[in-house]
Amino acid sequence: MILCIDNILSSDELNFINSHLKDAEFIDGKITAGWFAKKVKNNTQLSSKATTTKEVRSIIAQALQNNRLFQAAVRPKIIRPMIISCYETGMYYGAHTDNALMGGENPMRSDVSFTLFLNSPNDYCGGELVIDTSLGEQNFKLEAGAMIVYPSTTLHRVATVTEGKRLAAVSWVQSYVRDVHEREILFDLDTLKQAMYHKYGKTAEFDIAAKTHANLLRKWIEV
Repeated sequence: MILCIDNILSSDELNFINSHLKDAEFIDGKITAGWFAKKVKNNTQLSSKATTTKEVRSIIAQALQNNRLFQAAVRPKIIRPMIISCYETGMYYGAHTDNALMGGENPMRSDVSFTLFLNSPNDYCGGELVIDTSLGEQNFKLEAGAMIVYPSTTLHRVATVTEGKRLAAVSWVQSYVRDVHEREILFDLDTLKQAMYHKYGKTAEFDIAAKTHANLLRKWIEV
């Protein structure tokens, strides 16, 4: 399931983050790429040692925790520390698949990847996130504060930025529900359940939908 979620970050949060990124230290993005991805990765990223890194990551992590749509769609168990990436003119990230296991002594499985756009698409040309799907390649270039969530199993790339600068936060999630199809079923049922309640209140039909959702979650969840 590929899902776009608007307004993950407020305008105040975006302004704060972008103001603190202006003079922050960015380093070669290859240091966090797998051995094969290093050959096609050409960008920079906020240094983990930069004074602003912890604060920026905290703001985004709190926003994700508070976003009901993200929580329902992804069912996050573990979220890797966010990488704040920067693509300036001529930079790109060629086709790759994210590593299945991430982390050192305490590795996690990557089930879901996400890109949170931090600046306006009007600030740069090119720089689309391109995901290979069963319908062919699909391009995504969202508004600042919006996020795209997609399976980590996909082949994807970032098109060359031909003008300006692209800023984004990226990370990976180990979900409580490993299977992408099961996550989609649960998300659809949760969406239906919420809609039924808002339209009709707590009815017998709502109770059945809620029961089915809870029992499927109980069947598929990994704790």
